Amino acid sequence: MKTKHFARKLLPLVCALSWNSPALAADRITDAPFATRSEVLTPHAMAATSQPLATQIALDIMKQGGNAVDAAIAANAALGLMEPVGSGIGGDIFAIVWDAKSKRLYGLNGSGRSPKGLSFEQLKAELARRQLHEIPPHGPLPVSVPGCVDGWFELNQRFGKLPMRTILAPAIKYAREGFPVSDVIAYYWRGNVKVLQEFPGIKEQFMRDGAGPAKGQMWTNPNLARTLERIGDGGREAFYRGEIAQTIADYVQRNGGFLSVEDLAAHRSEWVEPLSVRYRDVEVWELPPNSQGIAALQALNILEGFDLKSAGFGSVRHLHAAVEAIKLAFADRARFYADPQFADVPVKGLLDKAYAAERRARIDPQRAAQKVGAGGTALKTSDTIYLTTADAEGNMVSLIQSNYRGMGSGMAPDGLGFILQDRGQLFSLDPDHPNVFAPGKRPFQTIIPAFITRNGEPWVSFGVMGGDMQPQGHVQIVMNLVDFGMNLQEAGDAPRFFWDSPEQPTGGKMTDGGRLMLENGFAPETVRRLAQMRHRIGIDIGAFGGYQAIMRLPNGAWAGASESRKDGQAAGY
Repeated sequence: MKTKHFARKLLPLVCALSWNSPALAADRITDAPFATRSEVLTPHAMAATSQPLATQIALDIMKQGGNAVDAAIAANAALGLMEPVGSGIGGDIFAIVWDAKSKRLYGLNGSGRSPKGLSFEQLKAELARRQLHEIPPHGPLPVSVPGCVDGWFELNQRFGKLPMRTILAPAIKYAREGFPVSDVIAYYWRGNVKVLQEFPGIKEQFMRDGAGPAKGQMWTNPNLARTLERIGDGGREAFYRGEIAQTIADYVQRNGGFLSVEDLAAHRSEWVEPLSVRYRDVEVWELPPNSQGIAALQALNILEGFDLKSAGFGSVRHLHAAVEAIKLAFADRARFYADPQFADVPVKGLLDKAYAAERRARIDPQRAAQKVGAGGTALKTSDTIYLTTADAEGNMVSLIQSNYRGMGSGMAPDGLGFILQDRGQLFSLDPDHPNVFAPGKRPFQTIIPAFITRNGEPWVSFGVMGGDMQPQGHVQIVMNLVDFGMNLQEAGDAPRFFWDSPEQPTGGKMTDGGRLMLENGFAPETVRRLAQMRHRIGIDIGAFGGYQAIMRLPNGAWAGASESRKDGQAAGY
């Protein structure tokens, strides 16, 4: 994994040295945007996922008469099998759909809720009994209702063409017959199970011979095959009621948790209106809270007041302005973002251009802010999958799905072949905070799909995986495309920064400016100057997310991109 990560940054130098002209070689190193490959261009349909077999499954579904929505569900089901370090039917789902027929965007919030039978007082008492001061990342306490399966059926019933049995068939086939585990996934899988093997079901269902699979090892999951078959035959009710639901609830409660069959039976996804801000000549779209998507919109509103194009990519002015804008947006994120059914989230005010101008004025062009408060308007690691699909009719899907923290809670219900998420860890325990734990409440969510339109027409469907990196990654992709004129592949392959925030919707205060992680590829002089401006520079090789994207070209064709930080592939026909 480390070799793969650092090798990607050496590629421009290797390519440059192959040119005959020394002057041309120097230009290639310093001026040309870095890309691992060309954009993928296709005339009819496109899919981009973090696993090549999942990409091929999406294309096969569309060739069978399915549309982009059917393809996205099929790919997601396959990734739950092939990339359980980031996804699975024990987790939540969010999606933005461009419907070519109505020519508009639709948003789906498929996040689950906390157990209704667990009060705030009971939770506090349970934590005290276990000598814990916060909701733990693993085990039964952070488990919330998994929303993924219901989200699939909502998407399919509203926009899909094929029956779910057909859509799930490829994942079922690979679960039975096996598939070779890919490089990056194997690395994280082995690391995850080392930490989680104490929890019931992990050794039995996600390890062989005391370890996770190695790169290239064939892997089967017959338990998941049976579960997906029952869902394909019996619909969403087969998951949220009956034997599967009873197995989940019995397992959680037997191991000290509180999720019940009533919680599962009551779950429903929510269709929501996507939110947007205008940035330069495009409209950038995110989903509303309880997700963190509007943090990207807030940061872009602030950055609109800076001339980033003349500053240039990777310059001190570019990076300083972007990091400081994200600090301001994240301060509001920590203070205001929560389930809007339980708290009054001032979304309109947070996205107001006048409010952005007020926040922008707080940025010192010469010094990094050490403390940032929330405005006056009335997580740090996570493994996730993001995928996007587009079909011949012009439909596009931006879909993100996650267990949170890699393989989630580590709770793998008996014989079902998947792991339950640990999203409940993202509740606050401060009774005065909007994101405080409450029964039947959705926790603050990190996973966010994104979309860009231009003059009301679809342009780019994209996402960047990885906890707090997600809104930061969205901002950087938009800047790369709009301000710096990169193509779709270059925008994802360009080196990234990650600002590690000590202030979260679960608590914490920033007193030292946080840490700024810079991916290999930025100029040493830029790094030195940022340090002089009191940015605390840190090193991290795994914090920079993973990107997939599809772009609608003016002639109706598609461009696709999948970056080298993951095992993914963009492909089409």
